[in-house]
Amino acid sequence: MIRTELVKMLRRPRTWVSLLLLCGLPGLVAAFLGVTKVAPPAGQGPAFLAAVLSNGTLYPAAALAMVLPLFLPVSVAVVGGDAVAGEAGSGMLRYLLLRPVGRTRLLVAKLAALTGFVLVAVVAVTVSSYAVGIAVFGAKPASAVTGASLVTSMSGTGLTTPQVLLRLACAMLYVGVSMLGVGAIALFLSTVTDSPLGAALGALAALVTSQILVSLDAAASVHPYLPTRYWLAWIDFFRAPVLWHDIGRGLALQAVYVAVFLAAAWANFATRDITA
Repeated sequence: MIRTELVKMLRRPRTWVSLLLLCGLPGLVAAFLGVTKVAPPAGQGPAFLAAVLSNGTLYPAAALAMVLPLFLPVSVAVVGGDAVAGEAGSGMLRYLLLRPVGRTRLLVAKLAALTGFVLVAVVAVTVSSYAVGIAVFGAKPASAVTGASLVTSMSGTGLTTPQVLLRLACAMLYVGVSMLGVGAIALFLSTVTDSPLGAALGALAALVTSQILVSLDAAASVHPYLPTRYWLAWIDFFRAPVLWHDIGRGLALQAVYVAVFLAAAWANFATRDITA
């Protein structure tokens, strides 16, 4: 069942269109930066973008900062919203459930396919932007003293290329977990409605509301509980030493959102009269 859902996901044109758009944005930005050699001033624009002209090794981090606020959540919300609602709206879910397929098993398969998309999307953005960054901006020359290529961390200290790659891997995992929170909300809404667009828009509306409240001082009391509050905490992986406070809070918060909305999705899907 899981394999079937993964194959269905990979065969859908929108999966590849989403991946192409996600990887295309950092590529387009790299092209402009490479031609003009004009980067935004430090502290402006996506994180790390001001530093990539001198070292393309950091470009994957800048790419994640570009796609995280909008493009990546939209892609995950669309896939999650279509997981159940798409087949329910087309009538395929009715026939599928008439066969001896448990609803819990089917929902787990849908979750596995959604998780697979999240992982593929994050890895595709990171790997493609790393190749583009090295090709367009190059890597920083090795230090004459240590023989190692050093990248300046957010704390101002030097990181070797292997350290940067390790922190990139940690950032990828963190961003993936954050997107699973989006996927869980969309998957729950997908069990509530037969409209994939409605489920996706509902998830995006929740995220937009969270983003607005995060920027609102009057809502400071609820900031620690909003799903988007710690999305950018992965930047702390690029400090020396790593600041774990917000990273830990972000992972714990996403775990709660995933658990709550998956439980709600299962409860609704298990009792909903879909075959009627």
